[in-house]
Amino acid sequence: QRHDLGSGEAGAASFTTFVTAVTAAFGDPTRREIFLRLRDQPGMTVTELADAFSLHPNAARHHLDRLVAGGYVTAELAPRTGEVGRPAKRYRTVSDDLGLEEVARRDNLVVRLLQRALEVIGPDQAEAMAFEVGEGYGRELAASMAPVEGQRSVRTAMETVASAMTAHGFAAHAEADAASVSVVSATCPFGNAAVHQPVLCAVERGMVSGLMAGLVGTEHATPVSFSSKARGDEACRTAV
Repeated sequence: QRHDLGSGEAGAASFTTFVTAVTAAFGDPTRREIFLRLRDQPGMTVTELADAFSLHPNAARHHLDRLVAGGYVTAELAPRTGEVGRPAKRYRTVSDDLGLEEVARRDNLVVRLLQRALEVIGPDQAEAMAFEVGEGYGRELAASMAPVEGQRSVRTAMETVASAMTAHGFAAHAEADAASVSVVSATCPFGNAAVHQPVLCAVERGMVSGLMAGLVGTEHATPVSFSSKARGDEACRTAV
C-alpha cells in the first residue's frame, strides 16, 4: 500500500521518520511474532508470551516495551480471578483506522493552532508550559511500559526513550560516550513551527525527562543538557 507522505524535503523527512519508527518496532523477528500473537490473542501477559516464545520474561518485557513505545500495543492491569497479589499487565494491539495522510492533515492544523497560541502567551510561559506537557506525557508513556526487575540502566532506558521519541515523529537514536548518554533526534514533528517558535523544543526535552523519570527514577527527571537546531545548535540532542 502506498502512503502519501508529501513531497520535497518535508516529504523525505516524513518518510524517514515513518520507516525509522516501523523498523524500531518490527525490525526484530521475535517482536513481529509477539505483535501478531497479540493481534490474534489479545490480553496475554508477559509470562504467557515468554512461555509461548521460550523467552526469559525480561526479554519479553523488552519487546513489549518497544511495541508500547511505538504505540502499536497497549497494556492494562487486569485482576486475575481467584488469585492474590499484584494484577498482571495484559497486552493488546492498538486499533487505529486513521491513515497517515489524514493524520498529517490533522497534525498540521494542530501545529498551526499551537504556534499561534505560543505567540499569544509569550516565550517564557510558553516554554514552561511546553516542558510541563512533554514531561507529563513522557511519565504517562513510561508508566504504560512493562516494569523490569530492579532499576534500568541509563543506557538501556535511553534506548527505549529513543524508540518512543521516534514513534512520535522525532526519528531518534541513542548515543553514548564516556561522559553521558544522549538521545539525538534527526527530524522534528513540529516542522517549521519549531524554527519560528523554538520554545516547542521544550516538549522534546520534557518528554525525555518524563520518560527517564518513569523508567529509571526521579534522579533523572531533568536532563543534564539539551541542544536544538532551532536554537542554532548542530543537533537536537538531550543528554543525561
